[in-house]
Amino acid sequence: MGESEKEEYFEILENIGEADDENIDLAQGAISLAALACPGIKTERYYHHLNKIAQQVTERHKALLKEGAADDAATRLAALKHIIVDQHGYEGDSESYDDLQNVNLIRVIDRRKGMPIALSILYIYAAQAQGWDVMALNFPAHVVCRLDKDGERLLFDPFNKCKILQAADLRQLLKTLVSPSAELSADYYEPSTKRDLLIRLQNNIKLRQIEAEDYSGAVETVEVMRRIDPKEYRLLLDAGVLYARTQQPIAAIDSLEKYVDRVPTREERHEALILLRQIRESLN
Repeated sequence: MGESEKEEYFEILENIGEADDENIDLAQGAISLAALACPGIKTERYYHHLNKIAQQVTERHKALLKEGAADDAATRLAALKHIIVDQHGYEGDSESYDDLQNVNLIRVIDRRKGMPIALSILYIYAAQAQGWDVMALNFPAHVVCRLDKDGERLLFDPFNKCKILQAADLRQLLKTLVSPSAELSADYYEPSTKRDLLIRLQNNIKLRQIEAEDYSGAVETVEVMRRIDPKEYRLLLDAGVLYARTQQPIAAIDSLEKYVDRVPTREERHEALILLRQIRESLN
């Protein structure tokens, strides 16, 4: 990827970092993040694909209303499912879930499968193009979406072919993915911000890079995350630790010093200061 091309995507992400959440273009952010990992890719056809899905949802919704369906939450979700799942074949990748392609929106569109968070962006984009109220929730380990219409609320799973989820389904999902003792919390029903979704998308990549001991790749991912959310001080700690892992002590010290200046609790500050001291001593 040429430097000018990379700088173009970095500028988009930095603009997101400075924007209020309501003004963030979620699809543009996700495609720009994906393009950084796909050198030479032309993003125009991916935007075209998203717009085509949105237009087809409009047409399907109109057809359902013409057939006598009520304009309620169920009909809107049926229109989304028909286009995204039935027509375009999007589904969760349960066979190779940890494949990094599953959180790269470009590769998700190419392959028609991905992780819940990437698939949720398709639903959010298509729905919001209609002016519908669809959002991702702050559910742990597995992104769940919510569609609201006139006081009616449907929760659905973008990974499992738009399956509608009841409280029992959510409880089982939580116990399976988090802990057998985990219980539902009101916080899990709260909507995620667009910025949080983009950070969560990249966090999936970072964690898998660390698991694979690709610390250089993880550093790059964290630096991209900092462009999206420059106010998130915890990313400075991540960067500091990863710079230390990749034998970049000066950069590690710089990040950790900035973290110490911004961290709100004494305990967190103390832990970072211990790491700082260890890094400085290694330079002597």
